[in-house]
Amino acid sequence: MFLHWNVDPILFTIPVINLSLRWYGLFFAVGFLLGYYFANREFRNRNLNTDGLDKLLGYMIAGTLIGARLGHCLAYDPQFYLTHPVEILKIWQGGLASHGGGLGLIFTTLLYCKIYKYNFLNLADLLCIPTAFVGGMIRVGNFFNSEIYGKPTNADYGVIFDRIDSIPRHPVQMYESLSYFLISVFLYSVYKHSQKRGSGFVLGLFFITVFSVRIVLEYFKPEQASYDMNNSVLTVGQYLSIPFVVAGLVLCILSSLLPSLRNKSEIILNNDVISK
Repeated sequence: MFLHWNVDPILFTIPVINLSLRWYGLFFAVGFLLGYYFANREFRNRNLNTDGLDKLLGYMIAGTLIGARLGHCLAYDPQFYLTHPVEILKIWQGGLASHGGGLGLIFTTLLYCKIYKYNFLNLADLLCIPTAFVGGMIRVGNFFNSEIYGKPTNADYGVIFDRIDSIPRHPVQMYESLSYFLISVFLYSVYKHSQKRGSGFVLGLFFITVFSVRIVLEYFKPEQASYDMNNSVLTVGQYLSIPFVVAGLVLCILSSLLPSLRNKSEIILNNDVISK
């Protein structure tokens, strides 16, 4: 028996100002707030100054949104957005790409570390744990929005997104969400219990696991790009995922081989430095 899914993407609307809160926005915000709580707790457990975490949260949200929007516009529908550049600013109309969000997050975190004297690789090792969790929350938001759905399926666990059509489809949003939640737990276990890991090792694992999952699950999705891929074996999402997996492998190898990266866990490079 197929599940019929027809949840209104609008959670509620604030009267007078007619401002709508969507389920997607709720899951997005809750994911980042829980990630902030996790980072704050880890800093306190290591007796590190938490004053800069508020700014870091702002950098991460800005980097994710800007990068994800540009990623969608330039990778999935460049012809339209390059001829209508003003439309890029209309983020409320939807259209965010996780690969662009990842690049934006990396850039703003690098910028934050440069300004506030943090060690990027070690801070990233910590931050990639809640980042995987946030990715899972965002995919739940996609499910509530009835978007990024999968290909048709006759399996009993297929979902009919009534707002789209009457065809049972793979609930690929939930496949991805569950995968990211499990990856977050796995990364946390490695972060806490692998004492011999080098700087950037957990970040490398993040790239490998998250984007390998993305490559596999893309086979359950219809092509999302607006242009013809000329019968390509891979989707745009898979092509974009491959460099992240390669970068992850390089990070893991270098963190294991380079003496300068082994057994290093300092996060802050100023007077607040504390090592594990």
